[in-house]
Amino acid sequence: MRAAGRPMIILGAGEPDFDTPDNIKEAACQAIARGETGYTALGGTPRFREAIRHKYQHENGLTFDLAEIMGATGAKQVIYNAMAATLDEGDEVLVPAPYWTSYIDIIRFCGGVPVCIPTQEENGFCLTPAQLERHITPRTRWLFLNSPSNPTGSAYTEAALGELAAILRRNPAVNVLSDDIYEHIAYDGFVPRNILQVAPDLRGQVLLVNGVSKAYAMTGWRIGFAAGPRAMIDAMLVVQSQTTSCPCSISQAATVEALTGPQDSVRTCVQAFSQRRDLVVDSLNAIDGIHCLRPKGAFYAFASCRDLIGRRTPHGQVIASDSDFMAYLMAHDVAVVPGSCFGTEGYFRISYAASAENLQTAMARIQSACAQLAQP
Repeated sequence: MRAAGRPMIILGAGEPDFDTPDNIKEAACQAIARGETGYTALGGTPRFREAIRHKYQHENGLTFDLAEIMGATGAKQVIYNAMAATLDEGDEVLVPAPYWTSYIDIIRFCGGVPVCIPTQEENGFCLTPAQLERHITPRTRWLFLNSPSNPTGSAYTEAALGELAAILRRNPAVNVLSDDIYEHIAYDGFVPRNILQVAPDLRGQVLLVNGVSKAYAMTGWRIGFAAGPRAMIDAMLVVQSQTTSCPCSISQAATVEALTGPQDSVRTCVQAFSQRRDLVVDSLNAIDGIHCLRPKGAFYAFASCRDLIGRRTPHGQVIASDSDFMAYLMAHDVAVVPGSCFGTEGYFRISYAASAENLQTAMARIQSACAQLAQP
C-alpha cells in the first residue's frame, strides 16, 4: 500500500524506533578491528557470559555460574532451544493469553501441546493462582510468564508472583520460562521482577530468558541469553550445536558493552516511550467504543474494540470481528494487529515505538474512522 503511494502509518512492529547507541556500535567496530571474527564457544565467549552474569547479579540480585548461562541468536532461539531440549510428544505447556504469537508455534514445532489460559482484563491480563492450579495436569512440563508483556504491557507484581510460586512449589515437575525481554521498559516507578527473585527456592524449575533487542535497540544484532539449571542449559546447547552453533562473535562484543556500559540511552528511550504511551492510551480512551488499560511496561497498547463489533461502515459492511476492524483501519491508512493473533479476540495491539508525530496522526485517523461507524 505504501508502494502504491498510500500514506500508511504502520503500528505493528515490535521494534524500537531508536538507533543502537554509539558506544555499543563502537564496541562492535573495535571487536572487528581486533579480529574477533571467528567461531566462539557454543554459549558465547567467557567475557560475554561474564557480562550476563554481572547483569543478573547487579540488576536482579541473582548469582549464576558461567555454566548456567548461554547466549543464542535472539531470545526467540533461546525459547526454541528450551522447548526442543525438554519436550516429549504430547507434553503440555501453559501459556496465558494474550500471548506473543511465536510461543504457540514454537511449542508445536517441538511436539508440545500449548494450553492457552485466557486471562481477564479486570485482572490486568495476569494469570491467577486459581487458573494456574486448575490447568496443571500430569503432562504439564512448562509455564510461560512474560512480564512486562507483549502484547498487553501488563506486568506481575511481587505479590502476584509469590502466589503463583506457591502453586509451583507443590508441582516441582512444572518448569517456568520467564520471558523478561521487556524488563527495562517500565513506567511510573514500577520495577519488574522475575519469579526467581521472588521465590529463589524455585531455582531448579526456572529458566530466565532475556536479550538486548528491546532495551538497547539491537533487534538486528540477534542476541538473546538464558540463565537456569545447568542440566537444562547443557541440553539447550546440544540443540543449538546442531542448528545455529554460536551466536555472532561481533554481536557478543557489542552486548558486553550494552550490559556493562552506560545505561543513559535506556533511560532516555523509556522516558520517550512513557510519553508516547500516555498519548496513545489517552487518545484511544477518548474514542467511543474503544477502551485501553494503561500499560505498566513494554511499548504496546492492547485496546478493546468489542463495543464496535456489530457496527456498520459507511459502505454498509458489518464489523464482525477484530480482524474486520483492523481491515477497516487499514482503509483509513493505519495498520495495527488484531487481538486474535495473540489468542484474545475483540482487541487490537498498537506499538507506540513510533514517532509522536506519526502516533498523533494515527490516533486522529482512528478517531475519524470510528466516528463514521453506524450503530447496529
